Amino acid sequence: MSSHSQIPENALPETTEADEKERNDSVNAAVEWVNESLNTMLRDLKPTDQCKVDKMLGECFTKKVEEKKEIQKQEEKEEEKATPALTSCTPSATTLPGKKKAERPGKKVAIAERTIPPAEPVESVLCGSLAIGGTSLAVAKAGATISRIPLYLHIALLKCNQDSPKEITLPLPMVTLLNCEKFSPAKLKLVKEVMLIPPVQLSVKQGIERVLDIQKEMIRLLEPPGKAPSPQLADSKKGKARNTGKKAPPQASKRISHLGCLITGCDNLEQPLLLMQTACNNIGLELGADMYLAINCAAHELMDYAKGKYEILTGTFKSPDEMVDMYVELINKFPFIIALIDPLRKEDREQWNNICCALGSKCYLIAEDAATYISKLKIDQNINIPTCSGVVLKYINQTKVSDLIELTGLLDGQRHITILGSPDGESSDDSLVDLAVGLGARFIKLGGLSRGERVTKYNRLLAIEEELAKNRTLREANLEFITFAEESPPEKQLSDALPPPKRDSWPPPLAQPALQVRSLPAQLPGNSTLT
Repeated sequence: MSSHSQIPENALPETTEADEKERNDSVNAAVEWVNESLNTMLRDLKPTDQCKVDKMLGECFTKKVEEKKEIQKQEEKEEEKATPALTSCTPSATTLPGKKKAERPGKKVAIAERTIPPAEPVESVLCGSLAIGGTSLAVAKAGATISRIPLYLHIALLKCNQDSPKEITLPLPMVTLLNCEKFSPAKLKLVKEVMLIPPVQLSVKQGIERVLDIQKEMIRLLEPPGKAPSPQLADSKKGKARNTGKKAPPQASKRISHLGCLITGCDNLEQPLLLMQTACNNIGLELGADMYLAINCAAHELMDYAKGKYEILTGTFKSPDEMVDMYVELINKFPFIIALIDPLRKEDREQWNNICCALGSKCYLIAEDAATYISKLKIDQNINIPTCSGVVLKYINQTKVSDLIELTGLLDGQRHITILGSPDGESSDDSLVDLAVGLGARFIKLGGLSRGERVTKYNRLLAIEEELAKNRTLREANLEFITFAEESPPEKQLSDALPPPKRDSWPPPLAQPALQVRSLPAQLPGNSTLT
């Protein structure tokens, strides 16, 4: 099972050690759960009865949570007896900057104070909860083995109530190419990941080959001065990228991100986009036709609650409303960006609604942080998320296979797209790919094309594509945008908004064995010039 931890690239050693200790404790507790209560509870059950097993796992988890609460109550009572109760006042919401102790006589206040919604409390993770998700997935694998079918088909049958699908559509990969540092000396804080999305006309194999070509050129562009000439930023029909001569291309550090991609630092929002545009143009590709971009903004990490604004650049702050205006301008200038992940905090629901009305017909607005804890998503057959195009679901902790099946069914019914995401604390198990295929996810977000725990999953996706193509059950993906501003909007085909590649540039159908990504290094050698 994957870990829920999200440790920054430049985390202090003590932070990393504390996270590692927490994970080890969780794994040890999970092993105890499996060897004791779960082993006894699930004995003699059929692995093919996923629903019944998951129901029992859910009841077991609820019991464990209640036991933990009782222990905490007892500890709190003992602490109250030992020390006097201390009272503290905490504000219910954060006020925007501008409040003063006393206004000078004759001075008028132009704008009334506004409050921003406070951050929702972080859901605590019960130590050992990995056992619930791990056991549920193990049962699904056992059920697939007994039925003598691949795991992705077993999941698809569970979702479709045992009706075998005639064709299966593979999720499009969101391949992370750049991880932008958020620390000095780089000024840009807003962009966490820049991802590539191949067009639907390409097979997964062809799309990954194209991404590898772009990555190779990106490595060349990011080489330190003196080792390789810095190319001019090429003109583009849409982005109008030009080398103004003001700043050199950003340099990357001599390492690979834990996300399996290149690390670099930038000074403004356009810099990584122009760099990506240059890399594509240099190898004869055009963004918006031969490849598309997605940006993981991770805006929830940038809120300055004292100011009530997002710090998008060092010393540059924007209110939630100003963030919406900035994104509208960005997408209009760079129309090859077809997805923004976490452009706002989940608490800024009014601004989520505004940005979806403004950009939903030409760009996916995706919530990832809002969907971190699956237990909070479903409320009475409704999805508890801001207005958005879709969500990134992660299989972590007490999440069960049945939870994902139920949630994706609700998302499908509400015309939301589903993205299966790989957590930061990833393992080498490739079952996430089978889950994404079987659940009918629109995208799969696995990180970059490096590090064994991520490369394994890309190879599994390639193997499934080869198997489906051989069985003639592979269906081409069909992307659609939603116009949120209308009450009953017809879904707009992506091909209407994004021009397809030229017919003569389309590669031939998949006929050769699937591309293996295992040649990529798990980490760069020490003498590598890549940063």
